[in-house]
Amino acid sequence: SLDDFVVTFFTAGPGATTLPLYIYSSVKLGVSPKVHALSTLIIGLSAFFLALGYALTRRRV
Repeated sequence: SLDDFVVTFFTAGPGATTLPLYIYSSVKLGVSPKVHALSTLIIGLSAFFLALGYALTRRRV
């Protein structure tokens, strides 16, 4: 998860590349268009599921 970056950073094995580690290694060398696209995708999916959850709970009330 994105919240546990520090734990993942210190406990991941040498061949393990999780999403937070990939983003960190990409940003360390300079922000590339891939990082911008990935960030947009994460924010977009979060907004979609938030709106979906809101719509489903509003329909039940």
